[in-house]
Amino acid sequence: MLPSEVQEAVARDPRLLVPVGTCEPHGQHLPFGCDTLIAERLCDELSAEVGILRAPTVEYGVMTPHDRLNPGASGVRRKTLLRSLNDLIETWEAGGIREFILVTAHGHEGHLEALSTVITRGARVQAVDILGIDFPELASGRAALHGDEADTSLMLHLFPHLVEMARAVDFDPRRTTRRQKLKVPRASSGSIGSPRQASAATGEAIYRRIKRLVRDRVLMAPRDDDDE
Repeated sequence: MLPSEVQEAVARDPRLLVPVGTCEPHGQHLPFGCDTLIAERLCDELSAEVGILRAPTVEYGVMTPHDRLNPGASGVRRKTLLRSLNDLIETWEAGGIREFILVTAHGHEGHLEALSTVITRGARVQAVDILGIDFPELASGRAALHGDEADTSLMLHLFPHLVEMARAVDFDPRRTTRRQKLKVPRASSGSIGSPRQASAATGEAIYRRIKRLVRDRVLMAPRDDDDE
């Protein structure tokens, strides 16, 4: 966008959507950047529909602990992510942004803590973990975990060409029930839960739920009848 276009958009609506991703493995069937891709797609669609600016994506986040990491996995410390966000938001706020909506599909506690403790001079900040709710659409009956049915279903709906379902392996989470406290054990393929139960239809249903909740409750935008 040209500077004049950004200035006009901020004058109409001084809010900014900021997708915050990760670059970490979610099993052998999903790409490293699936958290990033999901958050980006949601922000792109909401930006177009609501008329709110969308910032370039913050590509790296605080990784979920893994007993064994694949080559290519990369992340930052909580304090590094927080400092980066503080620096970015300081300049955006000086340019006229009055509210920041930080959108992520990654629920690790260090990652969410960085998003929720950003400091501003006066602007409002909302940190939105789009997978941090229950999804009755999931056949597994579990909350979203890591590379599981929820992640895989969303990717099958949004980016099916990037999913290798033949490589998906289920792994019983046993006592692992909270995404924030999750650690990916060496015995798993890198995903936790039941990715083999995933489907594009389930992904479409939960994506519609996420989008409706963010639009209605976070952005306070008028309801779109096509997305009921």
